[in-house]
Amino acid sequence: MSTLRDLVEEYTTLGRIEIEHLHRLAGDWQLIADLSFADLLLWVAIDRPRPGGEPVSDDPNAAPSFICVAQVRPTTGPTAYQDDHVGRITSGPEAAHLAIAHSQGRIWREGDPVWYGDTPARHEAIPVRRRDGVDVIAVIGRDTNLSTARAPSQLEMNYLNTADDLAQMVADGTFPGPRHPGETTSAPRVGDGLIRLDAGGRVSYASPNAQSAYRRLGLTTHLVGEDLAAVTARVVEDPVTGAQAAERIRASLRGEAPPRLEVDSRGATVLQRALPLMPAGVPIGALVLVRDVTEIRRQERALLTKDATIREIHHRVKNNLQTVAALLRLQARRVTSPDARTALEESVRRVASIAIVHETLSTSVDEEVAFDAVVDRIAAAAVDVAAPETKVHLRRASSFGVLPADVATPLAMVLNELLLNAVEHGFTGREDGDELGEVVISAHRFRRQLHVTVADNGKGLPEGFSLDSADRLGLQIVRTLAQGELRGSIEMRPRSGGGTEAVLVVPLGRR
Repeated sequence: MSTLRDLVEEYTTLGRIEIEHLHRLAGDWQLIADLSFADLLLWVAIDRPRPGGEPVSDDPNAAPSFICVAQVRPTTGPTAYQDDHVGRITSGPEAAHLAIAHSQGRIWREGDPVWYGDTPARHEAIPVRRRDGVDVIAVIGRDTNLSTARAPSQLEMNYLNTADDLAQMVADGTFPGPRHPGETTSAPRVGDGLIRLDAGGRVSYASPNAQSAYRRLGLTTHLVGEDLAAVTARVVEDPVTGAQAAERIRASLRGEAPPRLEVDSRGATVLQRALPLMPAGVPIGALVLVRDVTEIRRQERALLTKDATIREIHHRVKNNLQTVAALLRLQARRVTSPDARTALEESVRRVASIAIVHETLSTSVDEEVAFDAVVDRIAAAAVDVAAPETKVHLRRASSFGVLPADVATPLAMVLNELLLNAVEHGFTGREDGDELGEVVISAHRFRRQLHVTVADNGKGLPEGFSLDSADRLGLQIVRTLAQGELRGSIEMRPRSGGGTEAVLVVPLGRR
């Protein structure tokens, strides 16, 4: 489906500033939809010729055609439309209410209900202006499902009256207000808790959820009739936060749109958002939305504690592995048998490759590893064990990206064995005149699989070599990890142009 920006740019000549205003409106208009119990559809007048379509009329009196560029449904009532209207073009009598609001710049509420299949709906049209503009840049269709019409309750009447005030502010260009840095959503929402303030800052209506949120903060009386700024400052335990919350409520009464604020008291956390109500430019009060986020913040703190514990565990595992490697290294120095010393040194390198992964995980915010750094450290360690006369250069030719921990650990061990096998056995017996030995590690992703290649220009595989029957411990480890832990496949074959090529395929789907 095309985005709002795509449709506006394709069908209209509206500029960047107008499109940005429509984006901010679409980011905040769920509030109006919920207060109105109605669907909102954002229509723009088509004023740009369309490829293969009818040309736009030059007659200024001609009825315009409109295209729907955004749509939102209410969470507080039934929708009037089961289908999405985004991308739909309307004109003629069906768009008459949109044309009136667009040309006359006023909210249209006349007319009889219309039917969409078996659903009766009431049409309204709200012109959209920018804060510093006089021209109508779009029209909001506010369409209410009337199939469940009844006498509204006190809550519903307050919702509808507030929705009308916000609709007038849309027509005036004063809604939505400027977006504050870091605020990406319009939460809290209407159903979380709504408080209506009069021009003096006293509560004229508080929904049951809003009353409950303030009771959790420690308020024992009813909100209606209270000065909300003074009440908030009194119940919040931290005087600085309480003063900030009170000032933001007073700022909304002055016509400002302050940023949201979380207040804490008695173990509860409540998110507040204050909005000015000033239809036709006259401040008549404010709308305060509140949401009890105590449980959400408790879960977030628990997750942070859990993440810190996991990182600490990885750090301790890394330290323990380094201690084991140091003990093995010390033991290797004491043995007199060359075979035993070699076996112990290989064990040191295997333990060290696992420790590298845990070291990376100890600084990660999740169980994922930026694997390029791990590969580079393993490659550097493999070069250190190569004989001085070998002159082998190891390099990584592409990026592995980020890998989950359950893939990173066995893959690090596999690469460690493959690189050690290449530098220890692929270049033995070379003379000074031979070309420089090179081992290249590359990786690419294809269809949820990671394809890893370790290629060298050494002497190649021995005659009749088979990985399945190889008796070297390192190759047996490679085969076992590739097919078992990684659930993939490994193949070692002659490289085109000489040398050896090991190809590992690892699935990256759910394990």
